[in-house]
Amino acid sequence: MNYINIEELKGKHIHFIGIGGISMSGLAQILLRQGCIVTGSDVKASTLTRKLSDSGATVYIGHKADNVKGADLVVYTAAIHNDNPELNEANGLGIPTVDRATFLGQIMKNYGKGIAVAGTHGKTTTTSIISIILQNAGLDPTVLVGGELDAIGGNVRVGESQYFVTEACEYVESFLKFYPYIAVILNIERDHLDYFKDLDDIYNAFLSFAKLTPDDGYVVGCIDDPLVEQLLSDMPDKAISYGIDKPAHWTADDIAFDKKGFPSFNIYCDGLNMGRFSLSIPGRHNIYNALASVAVADLCGIDIEMIKESLRLYKGAHRRFEVKGRLEEGVTVIDDYAHHPTEIKATIQAALNYPHNHIWCVFQPHTYTRTRLLLDEFASAFYGIDHLIITDIYAAREVDDGSINSKDLALRINQAGQNAIYMEDFSSIERYILENCQPGDIIITMGAGDVYKIGDDLLEHSMIIGKVI
Repeated sequence: MNYINIEELKGKHIHFIGIGGISMSGLAQILLRQGCIVTGSDVKASTLTRKLSDSGATVYIGHKADNVKGADLVVYTAAIHNDNPELNEANGLGIPTVDRATFLGQIMKNYGKGIAVAGTHGKTTTTSIISIILQNAGLDPTVLVGGELDAIGGNVRVGESQYFVTEACEYVESFLKFYPYIAVILNIERDHLDYFKDLDDIYNAFLSFAKLTPDDGYVVGCIDDPLVEQLLSDMPDKAISYGIDKPAHWTADDIAFDKKGFPSFNIYCDGLNMGRFSLSIPGRHNIYNALASVAVADLCGIDIEMIKESLRLYKGAHRRFEVKGRLEEGVTVIDDYAHHPTEIKATIQAALNYPHNHIWCVFQPHTYTRTRLLLDEFASAFYGIDHLIITDIYAAREVDDGSINSKDLALRINQAGQNAIYMEDFSSIERYILENCQPGDIIITMGAGDVYKIGDDLLEHSMIIGKVI
């Protein structure tokens, strides 16, 4: 499509089909701040749609052809099918339409310093940390993040500078529609195999993404990841590496964890000790996220002491090892978005360093394709969990074809030597936990679907072992 000048959108009517999505809602907020008339629709109301309504958008629940009338442009998500009544109506009326990724890329093109964070894991945390560092340094970035971040008041921040920070998802190669000045690649693993043919196909997509950077741009990548290391070697003129186990431009060593599992470590830049850094979020994996953020912040000319202080103050995004609250007897409820085997292992390692008696985990698999194709990896991902409950697969964009279910996953986990039980409905899971958990336990709800509701219900009812708090 032709280049979109965001200034020319002022006063225009933009309609979003699927406005409740984390990225779509953020784009809608950006346009509201630019003086656009924003409408949108989604299948159900949510915190994000209510926030949009409070900000001045008109949000319709349900998709109807009449919703798009009067629009100058219609933006739709990849989840919207060709038979959607609003999309069909827009096409019939001759209203221009554009998919979310293309539109985001066009908005990004208006900024001179686009920072796009890609990778199979860690995008939300790294995007959030980079955003906080830039904000604290007074660089006034515009931010679009795939989670709720208290420090920016949600999932979007609208700034006035040339800096634009966003997550870059590889699914359906949507990140190839972006315009990054700095491309960050955290890791490359098998995922989204409902779209990609194999790991080589995934690698080639990431390489194409890295090549989108201009001649004076940069590719920041984790050298400890074999495929990212290969990618950096394929374009050495732009490469800025970071890692823990291998020599890199930015490295961390002398790692220690406090009693909450929060790490501290020394950071080196090309062998020069930059000082002792500490995080207020748990886990070794977050050291990698921090190193990526430090490398980007340095490219933006930010003072190392400002970077160090911003890392220390960062408290995390919602659904990323988020401590939701405590029940009676000190039972802690934690929620985490992990839905890939590598992410699960990282979250469990963080939990093992967190004060606990026993670790409970309620895992909700995300999509049938991922569960089926990564079944063996899931089966070996839960070591360290004392009590594991598997609930039904969250279908997301897919339709159940009967080829896999959560009972299959629980069986395979048990065959791998880990004790797992399958439970279908959330209310039964809640009762089971309340009847069996003990003082000092931690309960982790884990997955990218709606499993977090279990923790919310436990805290709302404030009951444990039959007692009302």
